Amino acid sequence: MNAKVSIIGGAGRVGSNAAYALQLGSSCSEIVLVDANAETAAGEALDLTHGRAAVGGPRIIAGDYAATTGSDLVIVTAGLRRRPDESRLQLIARNAALFRDIIGNVKQHNASPETILLVVTNPVDVLTYLAVAELGWPQARTLGLGTVLDTQRFLSLLGERLGVDPSRLGGYILGEHGDSMVPVHSSLRHEGRPIASLAEYSEQVAQEAFAATRTAGAECLRLKGGAGYAVGLAIRRVTEAVLGDAGAILPVSTVHLGDDWGDVAFSLPTRVGRRGVLEIVETGLAEEEHRAVRASAEALKSAIASLQAP
Repeated sequence: MNAKVSIIGGAGRVGSNAAYALQLGSSCSEIVLVDANAETAAGEALDLTHGRAAVGGPRIIAGDYAATTGSDLVIVTAGLRRRPDESRLQLIARNAALFRDIIGNVKQHNASPETILLVVTNPVDVLTYLAVAELGWPQARTLGLGTVLDTQRFLSLLGERLGVDPSRLGGYILGEHGDSMVPVHSSLRHEGRPIASLAEYSEQVAQEAFAATRTAGAECLRLKGGAGYAVGLAIRRVTEAVLGDAGAILPVSTVHLGDDWGDVAFSLPTRVGRRGVLEIVETGLAEEEHRAVRASAEALKSAIASLQAP
């Protein structure tokens, strides 16, 4: 596919893992790695380039913001790393100033009305909201990774406990990518059928898988300094949905202004395609799930309100 993807923070663990995941797919023809550490970015691009004879895939280069001009998709992974005992929301003050600078550079070099922005930096929901405010683009062109990774983790851990292939499971975690995330048990499916049809399934098994999901990011941070491979694959999934105009329904983070959820950015099932956010998809949440998602939105509103004007 003839599409250009730029990764801001491309020398970091998440950015480089995302580049590798994209290299193994066919969603783009060029990847540009931009990083404050230009030398490391050049090294990552070189290393990835050495694999092209094995897998084909996109041309991969390192560059500055000017090299991102004409991007179909800009992915922002750059940010300060979360401390072991720090919540994602506690990152707000530390990351907001850096993020504003990044968004300013992205906007300066990508004037095309076709460019889509994908925010990965944490706290992703708050920064997705900030990106929409800073860019001045139609809000549909900005989305955050949201709970795509959380959902992927949840289904993977649930599949292990049930002894089934996780890729055959479906379902969502919604709300905040963080402490108030909500597992939607009513959405769980196995090969398209309600998961309760599996003899091995129980609410307790699902709760255990969710408990492991909630601490998964912190555990990766403790054991190896941060997550990378799984988030790279989650980024690839969103990238393929956007650039392939797939219309896939994913729990990405989007900004809600003036709808029933109020002034906030968080994850609901969302149809994603080449124009970014195509529509929010109604899902039949159980009453308790709806209340939990509402509470998650309210928690994020407080975090968004804490942002100070530049």
